[in-house]
Amino acid sequence: MKIRCALLLAALAGAVFAAAPTQAQTPPPARQPAAKSPAKSQTAAPAPSAPDPDADVDQAYGAFQRGYYLTAFSLATQRAEKGDAKAMTLLGELHANGLGVPRDDAKAANWYKLAVDRGDREAMFALALFRLAGRAGPRDREESARLLSSAAKLGHAAAAYNLGLLYLEGQQFPQDFGRAAELFRLAARAGTPEAQYALATLLKDGRGVPKDLREAVRLLAAAALADHTDAQVEYAIALFNGEGVDKNEAAAADLLRKAARKGSPIAQNRLARVFATGRGLPGDPAQATKWHIIAKSRGASDLWLDEFVAKLSPEVRAAGEQAAKPWLMTRPPHS
Repeated sequence: MKIRCALLLAALAGAVFAAAPTQAQTPPPARQPAAKSPAKSQTAAPAPSAPDPDADVDQAYGAFQRGYYLTAFSLATQRAEKGDAKAMTLLGELHANGLGVPRDDAKAANWYKLAVDRGDREAMFALALFRLAGRAGPRDREESARLLSSAAKLGHAAAAYNLGLLYLEGQQFPQDFGRAAELFRLAARAGTPEAQYALATLLKDGRGVPKDLREAVRLLAAAALADHTDAQVEYAIALFNGEGVDKNEAAAADLLRKAARKGSPIAQNRLARVFATGRGLPGDPAQATKWHIIAKSRGASDLWLDEFVAKLSPEVRAAGEQAAKPWLMTRPPHS
């Protein structure tokens, strides 16, 4: 089963989970104005509107989004002094990342904690990261799991996804594929590509859920559309073989090319085979050689392609080797 443990990777890097941005990274949408009742008279004076207590917080997040961190800090501080949990979370984010103010994990954790005490799910998620990574104190997996659980119950998609990873891991909790699938489903419904991919993997294998290839492929397609590399590879393979979806070798080849250019060894290997066989794309032995060399350098060996390349003319092999050189010397180009 191939599910990338983003929770542990993020903790080691001290970064926010890739599954979904925190509230401070993506400010909440502007609130829609309440629907107005029909006026009793065209000449009647409109009723005075009540001040929106969250307007300053929205402005603070707006400033944050535009990169005006000092303005965001000032506005958030004013609201935080009045007990506003969302403003506290934003202050935690500013201190955690050193935006507009010096980075200070202790202050960040303190602001997150104050917001957590007031029930803010974004702060719960952020503080869970701190506890897992050992920022502003020793690592505390138990507290991190508790915070993730609390945030997930409040509908935080990334928290649900990463809590699901803990159930897969089977260290903090007894391993429970069924519970992991439930959590992945919550996050998948919210549009989290990582969760869509993880749930698809469980559905394909029938772990924790009844096996359902068509639903798995549907989720892979959704995650692939969101540019999830592993999902692009898996969906491309399903398309190429016609498993759980109508067969479409051309569409499969297009997805493999995208994933290969992003550095996926599996996609690079499959793309080499596409060029070698001319299925989905016009046959091109030099391109097949190029992608085989690149994939092989990243651990994706293939005896069939070894034999295919060995039978090519020296000129074609040389062209493929030359085309592979930029990829072998540097990070994969995105052209």
